[in-house]
Amino acid sequence: RRGGSQRLRRAMLWAAALLALLPAASAGSATHQYGVNEQVDLWVNVVGPFHNPHETYPYFSLPWCKPEGTKLNLKRVSLSEVLEGHELRNSGFVVQFGENSARSTLCTTTLTDDTSARFERAVDEEWWYEMYLDDLPMWGWVGEVSPDPSGKPRRYIYTHRRLDIAYNHNRVVEVNLTWAEEKGLVAPGEVLEFTYTVNWVPTTKPFHERYIRYLDQAFFEHKIHWFSIFNSFMMVVFLCGLVALILVRTLRNDFARYATDDDDVEGPGMAEDSGWKQVHGDVFRAPEHLVLFSALYGTGCQLTVLALAVVLYAVAGPLHGEVHEERGEVTGTIIVAYALTSFVAGYASAGMYKQHFSTPRAEQGSQWQRVMLLTTLLLPAAVGSVSIVVSTVSFYYDNTTALPLSAVLQLAGVWAFVALPLCVVGTLFGRHWTTQTKFPCRVNQIPRPIPRAPWYSAPEFIVCVAGLLPFGSVYLEVFFFLASVSSHKFLYTWALTTLVLIILILVVSCSTVVATYFLLNSENYRWAWLSFLSGASTGVYVLGYAMFYALARTEMQGIIQLTSYFSTIGLACFALSLMCGAVGVVSASAFVWRIFQGVKID
Repeated sequence: RRGGSQRLRRAMLWAAALLALLPAASAGSATHQYGVNEQVDLWVNVVGPFHNPHETYPYFSLPWCKPEGTKLNLKRVSLSEVLEGHELRNSGFVVQFGENSARSTLCTTTLTDDTSARFERAVDEEWWYEMYLDDLPMWGWVGEVSPDPSGKPRRYIYTHRRLDIAYNHNRVVEVNLTWAEEKGLVAPGEVLEFTYTVNWVPTTKPFHERYIRYLDQAFFEHKIHWFSIFNSFMMVVFLCGLVALILVRTLRNDFARYATDDDDVEGPGMAEDSGWKQVHGDVFRAPEHLVLFSALYGTGCQLTVLALAVVLYAVAGPLHGEVHEERGEVTGTIIVAYALTSFVAGYASAGMYKQHFSTPRAEQGSQWQRVMLLTTLLLPAAVGSVSIVVSTVSFYYDNTTALPLSAVLQLAGVWAFVALPLCVVGTLFGRHWTTQTKFPCRVNQIPRPIPRAPWYSAPEFIVCVAGLLPFGSVYLEVFFFLASVSSHKFLYTWALTTLVLIILILVVSCSTVVATYFLLNSENYRWAWLSFLSGASTGVYVLGYAMFYALARTEMQGIIQLTSYFSTIGLACFALSLMCGAVGVVSASAFVWRIFQGVKID
């Protein structure tokens, strides 16, 4: 009983650690209900160039003056918010629920050469800032360049902010920030007085609709978006028809021809026999670098389950709260889903590795420990390498995306106490629960020589062509995702994203089956790596398009933005390649088993 109690307590601690990753809410924002004249906190978040969404700095990195006698405390944020670069601090504004505030002075400052130069840089680079009131975001520009009476361009800082807050009963429903009513000249010796006013307006707008105004429905729900999904669906129908043609018609003819050859061994059919049946003695041979292959496959299976879990959680937003309404919600969901799906990675990699050892005695000399270690470290090593690069650059430039030591320790704890044990348990289950595999065909002792194939049957050409169709099916969805990042838009069309993900899985499966058939028909039995690389090439095409989009469709510039963007996109495309590669292996394996179960081998 004591042991069971300790295990229960340990499980509860792990659950608490995972729940701690989700966005934390303060007492006021937890209920979103206020009494008359109750203080409503206004938080300032980050500031940075508009065209560089990853280049964000603490709000007070600009020489804004600070109100005297007010402690500008940092707000406690979750791990996922830290990973996204949020750094909320008390603004010093006095905002009381339902009470209008006339023009109030926040603070006054006199510009020096240094502070003037820093404001000038912010104006020239079109910096903007983000603020939050009751978890509702607001954005404002730092300043502008406009001509003075003599026509000479001058730089100005906006010094007055007007808050128009709409409320329904005891809840904040809408907030608008007006920043361009007054401005001060940016020059050494100039005195800038920062002021604000607060206006409260009653409204009948319901509380649950307060985030609708932030959603760009004209952009995400454009007709071309729906047309793209329909086009992808038609591609799935075409590919499924092509696979059905191969399975039903072409393979039926192959089976009939092979059966004829078996009945008349001395006839001319056997002498002219060629095609996929000739590799029956090698088609189930273990792929080269089996340890690496198994680890990649297991990690890809985990990422497939993770992606499905995240999008389905987002689709269920009406039940638990829309993910775009909470800072860091998607990031926190990804971390929790990764930790919990580590079992899948261990189970799939161990099962893949074990099936190539026909007897328990043969498995005694296997390297399943290396498979488990590589599976456990593969994705964290990639994420860690990217994080080191991005954080190093961010620390040097004092960017908010730099990971603090506390965040690193929390991530390490999640991996060490949740992901690692689950991966080990999954590996053990995969080894001991997976029965010894009996392939439809016996594997020959001596590998069969692979004949030279024409260029269109070369594995390199097949891999390149196979990735084009899946990329074409998700091309427009990738565009909308990149646009939401570069244009500061809320991505909310998760139902469409789920549909596109399902289409991607189907297209990768069908294209990989076709690619595997062409390879086997050229009497090349090394289909395992080809099936993985055919699916994985989709990520390479997505990476190429993301690079083109950044250079040709945006105004991103600077080492901070480019390092963060290309590192993050590269990591995402690596994960996409692993996921599509695993899907390709699953579909190709089922196809190979199916066709070789139907032939007679003497």
